[in-house]
Amino acid sequence: MEPRVVHVVRHGQVHNPDGVLYGRAPGYGLSDLGRQMAERLGEYFADAPLVHLVSSPLQRAQETMAPIAARHPDLEVHIDDRVIEAANVFEGKSFGKRNEILLRPSSWWSLRNPLRPSWGEAYTSIVARMRTALADAASHAIDGEALIVSHELPIWMARSWAERRPLVHDPRRRQARLASVTTFTYSGTHLVRVDYAEPCADLVPPKVKKFRPGA
Repeated sequence: MEPRVVHVVRHGQVHNPDGVLYGRAPGYGLSDLGRQMAERLGEYFADAPLVHLVSSPLQRAQETMAPIAARHPDLEVHIDDRVIEAANVFEGKSFGKRNEILLRPSSWWSLRNPLRPSWGEAYTSIVARMRTALADAASHAIDGEALIVSHELPIWMARSWAERRPLVHDPRRRQARLASVTTFTYSGTHLVRVDYAEPCADLVPPKVKKFRPGA
């Protein structure tokens, strides 16, 4: 049985000078560097045998998809809410240089259960929607490959599920950098392999030691 390949791309860098946790908020597009990353991804996938394109509805994802789709003009880009960013109660807020917002008593109730997590969409919910989106994309990858543009946490949850990792994790240890490619390979309906690549590794700013949402 021929393998079915689904590439899941994280969007490029977002223009966010105020360090806001933008989440699902509208109006957050790519920065100049992010557009450079998107162009690099377009080149990376220019000769790939793509037959199915899917994007999160958010602006940054669609802008990342644009150079890829431009090199495959016969393909329609399908918008899929299942690959959207995770919901978060802190959306629209800036955490500050030292994550000061987390020290406010008004935030403590939202931080009460890191296992779910209580500040946003449950990890199990993210996995469930990403699993179905991946399976649907794989069903279209019969004579070629599928590609999805999504977001860091949904990508990491899908990979954690696939590799049987715990869903509860340290955000600093996610391997889903900007403009990275996580590839899921299916044999029929069975997921058999996960690969990871960073076509824009030289463009990605170095990681900071302290995790800052929105950075």
